[in-house]
Amino acid sequence: MNVSAVIPVYNSEGTLPELIERIRKTLAGCAGAYEIILVNDGSRDGSWAAITAAAGRWPEVSGIDLMKNYGQHNALLQGILRARHEVVVTLDDDLQNPPEEIPRLLEELAQGADAVYGVPAEVRQNFWRRAGSRLLRALLGVALGRELAGQVSSFRAFRSSLRDAFRDYRGPFIVIDVPLSWAAARYGTVTVKQEKRREGKSNYGFFKLLRQALDAITGFSALPLKAVSGLGFSLTGFGVLILFYVIGRYLILGYSFPGFPFLASLIAIFSGAQFLVLGVMGSYLARLHFRSMGRPASLVRGTTEPRSPAGR
Repeated sequence: MNVSAVIPVYNSEGTLPELIERIRKTLAGCAGAYEIILVNDGSRDGSWAAITAAAGRWPEVSGIDLMKNYGQHNALLQGILRARHEVVVTLDDDLQNPPEEIPRLLEELAQGADAVYGVPAEVRQNFWRRAGSRLLRALLGVALGRELAGQVSSFRAFRSSLRDAFRDYRGPFIVIDVPLSWAAARYGTVTVKQEKRREGKSNYGFFKLLRQALDAITGFSALPLKAVSGLGFSLTGFGVLILFYVIGRYLILGYSFPGFPFLASLIAIFSGAQFLVLGVMGSYLARLHFRSMGRPASLVRGTTEPRSPAGR
């Protein structure tokens, strides 16, 4: 199969020559035609010079230079939309994802999967980075599903036809795995090695991962609105129960607690009603939000051509 390797690049001048060479050797042995797309995400070092030098040396290497740092997933989107081959492989620029593991992802993809994730056998991250990654997966579970969220990684291979699900995506924020889930129905995972970072440190600390997780849950899920509606329903129900208790006590015993219970029930009922109204209004706004992202109603995997009548 023909492969497009897409790598977001940020301040990786020192690792790019080895990364490109290892990807070229690997894809030359396991793919038909291939290309390597390097997306420079506003690097402050000589990464773009290294990319242009590699593109001038090898015709299968091309580069995209973004105006500023837009984030890893936004950079990935630029490269994915420009990929020319039937399979897209994404990996990081720090050599923690060994390019030599790419054939294993392609083998799993050949078994019929739409997308395959390389899950590291041993995660080489510090405590806060690991905690942030777990939190991100937990919150992504809202948008992706619990089972899939535990499998996602930046080392992935998928059929390029899946990008039809997000070719018209609009918005300044994206987590690639969410629009991939709009189209992919069959997932695979492969346990891969994760090497030590050669130089520098990760640009994703705990708070940046937390922000990404919160952006994902508010940008691709209506769960917060459902939670508001649920809170409103609960408050209303609680207020009604208190009101029934106050009225029932008065009817049975002839007296009730003066003032506060009745007032508390009214406050709970009206507060709950307000939350319910906000939840309903938010649900309509959420529909407009999801429509503005360009999410397709359906995608076609394949078709059959009608047979010509006999004798024609």
